[in-house]
Amino acid sequence: MPHTSEGTQLKILFVGSEAAPYVKVGGLGEVLFSLPRALNRLGHDARVMIPRYAIIDSEKFNMKMIVEGMQVPSGNGEPTICNVKESVSDGGKESAVPAYFLENMEYFEKRANVYGYDDDAARWAVLCRGVLEFIRRYDGWRPDIIVAADWQGGLIPNYFHKNYKNDPILSKIPIVFSIHNLFYQANFDHHYVSEMDYDDGHSEVPPLSDPRLLKLNFMRRGIMHADVINTVSPTYAKEITTPEFGELLDPLLQERRARLFGILNGIDHQAYDPATDGRIEHTFSVKKISDRAGNKSVLRRQFNLPEPEGRDVPIFAVVSRLSEQKGLDLISEIIEPLLDEADFQFIVLGTGDGRYISFFQELDKERTNVSTHLSYDDVLPYLIFAGADAILIPSRYEPCGLVQMEAMRYGAVPIVRRTGGLADSVEDYNSKEDTGTGFVFDNYTPLALYGAIVRALEHYKNLKIWQGIQRRAMMADFSWDNSAREYVKLFEKAAMFHKQSQDKI
Repeated sequence: MPHTSEGTQLKILFVGSEAAPYVKVGGLGEVLFSLPRALNRLGHDARVMIPRYAIIDSEKFNMKMIVEGMQVPSGNGEPTICNVKESVSDGGKESAVPAYFLENMEYFEKRANVYGYDDDAARWAVLCRGVLEFIRRYDGWRPDIIVAADWQGGLIPNYFHKNYKNDPILSKIPIVFSIHNLFYQANFDHHYVSEMDYDDGHSEVPPLSDPRLLKLNFMRRGIMHADVINTVSPTYAKEITTPEFGELLDPLLQERRARLFGILNGIDHQAYDPATDGRIEHTFSVKKISDRAGNKSVLRRQFNLPEPEGRDVPIFAVVSRLSEQKGLDLISEIIEPLLDEADFQFIVLGTGDGRYISFFQELDKERTNVSTHLSYDDVLPYLIFAGADAILIPSRYEPCGLVQMEAMRYGAVPIVRRTGGLADSVEDYNSKEDTGTGFVFDNYTPLALYGAIVRALEHYKNLKIWQGIQRRAMMADFSWDNSAREYVKLFEKAAMFHKQSQDKI
């Protein structure tokens, strides 16, 4: 791998189960869209590789065949036959990142969804080994670094360690394993594994047709065999070495602590710019924050909330997947007493667990100052960010979180628990120093959240203080360019550790 001194180009291949704009289910798809672009702006050559699902339109993205009939070892018997296509069009965007697509009719092209199949373990094993075989066989472009994302990519470092460590091409390439959410480790719930089925990570990867493959903990194996491990915020990197957040992998993460790093995810500052965003009716800027008020009226009309008579009242909002991880149980315990005692309006946007959907549906029916949209929508979040006064994110744990960063860009003040990326991106308001970008609480209790909301409600009454918080939040720099520079340093560490490992062979 070339040295990463100033002006030296690195070739980086990101491998994952999703990447926007081709297919996006969650935050991983956004990261694999934005981070490669940021690295390329720094002068590097970053590319992505994902499966070619049925929902990805080959014609739209001008795909061309670059490897046909590639034999991917299946462990025994006949190999799995795959093709690889390349796209550099990205739907016509100037900043397009070249993308490779692993084609296989059985595992990818006949599937309507990205996730949720009984044979997902085999599907991701094909992806992991297919990527390595592609790099070996295709001489048109080869990476200096491979970044394997989440448990779906966990067998890439495993296959390298067990099957390719002496390969003349692959043996030179360091591998970074990137954890986006430690909770998801395999195609089963890792909390309920019998002693007989426990995967220690040392055994050979079984053949694709072997039922034992279904019992592998891909996350454990990725952590165990990668040159370095990174996760999506510095605080989360520390948290996952503890029993509270380690999801039963904390002993392994403690063991590999010297190779574990946290880099905060970013957001696209151009895509999330209230001064130019065509998705909102009234554009505004830090200097003209008073222009933001028009969006509050638009938000009320959109959600059928009454315009208050006399003094304005704040709008607090939730934009979230409705799950226990996101702290919805805390909100459900305190929101009704708060609505009884304080004068504010409350909006919920999201979908997820049925119990939370039912709770918020009933709340919406019973109260005129509550409104909900309990299904997915890709435009309403921006209307909420631009019009609401505060965003509630009281997560039980949060590897990084993007909602708080996106909301802050639009002047919606975050109220968050001090965990993971929320701790790294939101500074608690200090009334003595008049500093801070939001309201932060520590203990995962209804009372702690209640207190943070009350603090926000009290400071909202002082327009000068509140606009000061808003301005600081809008000016916080969460650009991907900052994160990309940290990733380049991470790649240097990976190269160093990889060389040390190779020298021992």
